Amino acid sequence: SHELRTPLASLLGYIETLQDGAAKDKKTRNRFLEIMQGEASRMQTLIGDLMSLSRIEAEKYRAPEEDIALGPLIEEACQSVCATQGVKRDRVEIEPHDDEVRIAGDRVQITQLVSNLVGNSLKYGAPDDPVEVRYAPISDTMVRLTVEDKGEGIAPEHLPRLTERFYRIAPGRSRSLGGTGLGLAIVKHIVERHRGRLNIESELGAGTIVSVDLPKKPSALSSSRNENVTKADGPSLVGARDSQ
Repeated sequence: SHELRTPLASLLGYIETLQDGAAKDKKTRNRFLEIMQGEASRMQTLIGDLMSLSRIEAEKYRAPEEDIALGPLIEEACQSVCATQGVKRDRVEIEPHDDEVRIAGDRVQITQLVSNLVGNSLKYGAPDDPVEVRYAPISDTMVRLTVEDKGEGIAPEHLPRLTERFYRIAPGRSRSLGGTGLGLAIVKHIVERHRGRLNIESELGAGTIVSVDLPKKPSALSSSRNENVTKADGPSLVGARDSQ
């Protein structure tokens, strides 16, 4: 409620000010319109994230079974995130894999998962250091995706709450960078729906590593469902960063 009301109240306030005569001054009008556009965009992004969570939760009992080539999906997601954030594509280093790595999943949701993790690392990682993305099989049934940055890291007392909705370590900084506070919450729910495991490690001054284990094939989903859903909850978070 607070996250929606704050930008809405700001919009209404600026509209009222413009109606009272501020629109006569072109410089003031343009500044107000720029702020209003930013608040509207923030609210649009927030609503989009809330709708994504709702869709993921509605499908959580239906295991996704689409056969996905992980490498091309990661490349496409990274290209999109870099373009959206206005950073050069070479800031993201994707470690290639000799063999084709495939998973069973929902293509839209896995793309969103990669986009959220890489987007977070680009926003909060050290601007002069690349974000590293790796993926490889770790067993006959599971594949591990890892996103690593060299940012500030995070203090351990924040770790238990990182995947809570709207939890932020530095609210002002997160909002100024366009964060909704739902990034890791969405990632967690996607991992749970895919019967996977989420692990986040961080060290102050050294950066953050986020690892996601996903099933290779549909047959792996039902056999590991109960164990993996449990592990995707809070206890698997051994270290982490802002939920952005």
